[in-house]
Amino acid sequence: MAYQALYRVWRPQQFFDVVGQEHVTTTLQNALLQEKISHAYLFSGPRGTGKTSAAKILAKAVNCEKAPISEPCNECPSCRGITDGSIPDVIEIDAASNNGVEEIRDIRDKVKYAPNAVKYKVYIVDEVHMLSIGAFNALLKTLEEPPRHVIFILATTEPHKIPLTIISRTQRFDFKRITAQAIVGRMKWIIEETGLDCDEKALQVIARAAEGGMRDALSLLDQAISFSQDQVTVEDALTVTGSVSQGFLNRLARAVHEKNAAMGLEALEELLFQGKDPARFIEDFIYFYRDMLLYKAAPNLEESLERVLLDDEFQKLASEVDAREIYEIIDHLNKAQQEMRWTNHPRVFLEVAIVKLCQLENHATQNLNAEPLLKRLEQLEERLAQYEQNPPVAAVQNEQGAQKKPQRVNRKGFQAPAGKINEVLKSATKQDLSEVKSRWGEMRELLVGRQMRSQDALLNDAEPVASSGDALVIKFKYEIHCQMAMENAKFIQTISTVLRDLTGKQLQVLGVPEDQWLNLREKFLSSQQHGEADGNGGSEEDPLISEAKKLFGEEIIQIQD
Repeated sequence: MAYQALYRVWRPQQFFDVVGQEHVTTTLQNALLQEKISHAYLFSGPRGTGKTSAAKILAKAVNCEKAPISEPCNECPSCRGITDGSIPDVIEIDAASNNGVEEIRDIRDKVKYAPNAVKYKVYIVDEVHMLSIGAFNALLKTLEEPPRHVIFILATTEPHKIPLTIISRTQRFDFKRITAQAIVGRMKWIIEETGLDCDEKALQVIARAAEGGMRDALSLLDQAISFSQDQVTVEDALTVTGSVSQGFLNRLARAVHEKNAAMGLEALEELLFQGKDPARFIEDFIYFYRDMLLYKAAPNLEESLERVLLDDEFQKLASEVDAREIYEIIDHLNKAQQEMRWTNHPRVFLEVAIVKLCQLENHATQNLNAEPLLKRLEQLEERLAQYEQNPPVAAVQNEQGAQKKPQRVNRKGFQAPAGKINEVLKSATKQDLSEVKSRWGEMRELLVGRQMRSQDALLNDAEPVASSGDALVIKFKYEIHCQMAMENAKFIQTISTVLRDLTGKQLQVLGVPEDQWLNLREKFLSSQQHGEADGNGGSEEDPLISEAKKLFGEEIIQIQD
């Protein structure tokens, strides 16, 4: 092929050309000058950040005829031979397709032979995390103690998949994502060298779409050059990368800020008509507000911005939008993005999200509405202070009376209504209980759906154990939960109402702790057996009532439910 892609033509040939990885290149250059070359290296990092290029540059530098030097000369036969691949002593292996034990054993058998043309035999293993466990085990001993003339350079994008026994035998260098500014600088230099015409803002769009990878950036630039006519414009870059223009994001953010749903939906319709991907758009919109938040917090840190360009419209909008509003917008967009991943209709969720954003309450309006409440609160605080200084006589007397007669605290635990439960058990049927149990899960879902999570939480360790035509007994695992539920009138009313909607029956709700339920049930069954034996169906009397009769006599005891 006569034409080569830009990322192949402009592959770095010196450490100086490796952009954005100075922490790696400087360390390697110092090691070359001091002749402290390690026997094994591990280069890890995202795709397109220069791992394989740095490995080839290191292979040339250690074998350069002018060594020790910090940069390969690229002029001697060794450097030229390694560059064009004609020297067999620098072996590049793709572990993705050569990941078996046999391939690694072949390497292990050949490392003992001296190099033919250069000083060091260098093995560059790309995507080393793809090797099998057996292949890693075959590599262990050779990697730890190779011959003096062998250097291993392992490259990977997923270092967490490499066994620690391999990592501990290498010098590890972590390549980081390249900043957008560094990518733009490199592309500018390539544009100047090739004589192409390209708008600087187009380069910025491409750099942001590359997400830290130089190879991705050069591939997108190559595509934009092919798409454009004479000059690569911003629109060409937006079309190639699938990104949304800054002006469109500003326009949509203005509609959200002004609570203009019609304008927001109109802009969204225009975007989708142009064939933009909804998932890509919502990601760009999230980063837009993320950059706005960072700009408001630190206006001077322009390097931290991922998507936006600091034009006049963006700066004006950032000064008007409150930070708390940005938090809410990002939260809503993030939820919409998660929902869009699992649906066949992402456009619907996107339109709903835009309408929701346009209907968010304005924090400035909230602050204005809060002013009368604050004034009212101040007035109440003043009246309370006056009351404390000059309390009314009746209040003082009541307080003194309360001090003389301290309220008795009931320290006794919760006691289930044994009499009522026995009455339910007498008329309870399996059919009634099965009907309630079959609707139990649906009832709890309705409680959650009606924002009654606190009521639903009390039922986590509870279950229906007996039911008649007009009453229901719920057993609670813990006594404290039973007490909280039965002393909460709203809880009882809510459960009764929901069960009525589901079963069509108005049930009285009774609660009983698990230990008391076992005793009551056992006594009831026992009394039923005795009743049948005696020819009558007598019932068990509440133990509290029996004890009261013993203490005071049946004549003066009056029992009320």
